[in-house]
Parts: sequence; C-alpha cells; structure tokens
Amino acid sequence: MGRPAKKKLRGEMNAFPNVIQYTQSDAKNLQGRWQSQFKNHNPLILELACGKGDYTVALAELFSDKNFIGVDLKGERIWRGAKTALEKKLTNVLFFRSYIDHLAEYFSAAEAQEIWITFPDPHPTTKGARKRLTAPRFLTLYQKILQPQGRLHLKTDDEALFDFSLRGLKEAGWQITEEIRDIYKTTDVAPLLSIQTTYEKRHLAAGKKIYYLQAVPPEA
Repeated sequence: MGRPAKKKLRGEMNAFPNVIQYTQSDAKNLQGRWQSQFKNHNPLILELACGKGDYTVALAELFSDKNFIGVDLKGERIWRGAKTALEKKLTNVLFFRSYIDHLAEYFSAAEAQEIWITFPDPHPTTKGARKRLTAPRFLTLYQKILQPQGRLHLKTDDEALFDFSLRGLKEAGWQITEEIRDIYKTTDVAPLLSIQTTYEKRHLAAGKKIYYLQAVPPEA
C-alpha cells in the first residue's frame, strides 16, 4: 500500500468512533474504565495482534452479551476491522491501536475476562523467541490484566509455537484446560473455534493442522 493510500486510511480511521489509539493524549485514562466505552458492564475480551479483525468481529457477532477489543499496531489493519464492525452495526466491539507489550499502561489488573491470540507470528528463530506472544514476559502481562479464572486462548497452525506455548504456560504455573492438536479432525467443532480468518483459510488450503489451547492463569 502506497503512502497516499495509507494517509487516506489513517484520516478515515481517526474519525471512526470505534477506534482508540495509543497516541491519543487521553488513552491511558481508559485504564480500568473500558466498560464505559461500551456503556455497559459486560465481560471484556481482548484479541491481540488482531490483524484485520476477522476473529474479533466474528466473536462479537456470536456473543452480543460480551464486549470485544481488537488490539494491533498496524493502522491499515485496524481500519479494515473497524470499518467492517461499523458496516455490521456492531456496538460491542472496539479496536485499539497499541503496542501489545504496553497493555498494562492501558488496562488495569483483572480488567479482562479473556484474551485471544489467533495465528500470531511464530518468530521461528531462537533470536526471535522473546517476541513470541506467549513468551514469558507476555504471560506475566496477561496474568496481570486477566481476572482470576480468566481464559487465555491460542489458535495457531504452527506446531513449534504451540509446543513452545504449552511448555511456557506449564512452567509459569498456568492450568491447561483444553488442548487440541487438530481442530478439524472432528466435525463437531465449537462455534468459537470454527471462525476462520484469512490466514486460517490459507493454512487449511495448504493442508496444515490447526492447533488450539485454553489456559487459566495461576492464582496470585
């Protein structure tokens, strides 16, 4: 995407009522007050590295009694998800443009009920391990902003990342409540797992398995 096109998208996104950006001077004032943006007290669910918001929007459609926030740093991705949500007239979904490792500055302790990570960059090199969204420093962050008995969901096509995540979660004291090494091996797939992003469709077309886990943080 060229610079003029990106500039146009940024201008549109700045006017979207369902987008909040870390660059806004009052963004940190939302810490502990995100429910006020939805004007209700429904549970708060985050999707990290949400990309174009396929999963965030689909979850919001499935669960109208929950509030969803898609988090990503790339503005053009946020724009697509936010625009889709507006077109669908969804009032239970927002998008937040932010660095994921800074989330503790914007969300208070125990503010989120669930966190979803769908098809993140696996950062396959040893050097890139620290950037994986299930690296120890991120698990510490998630434990802080999740409620007691909150849920962390990971969905990926990368077996090495899946195994890395399982090991890290267990070592950090998380309880693995669900572990599936091939979601589509059975025809009885839960609705929240049958949502398919652009990336997932691509991986399935290539014959890859889709892995899923759910975990609960250790008690403080």
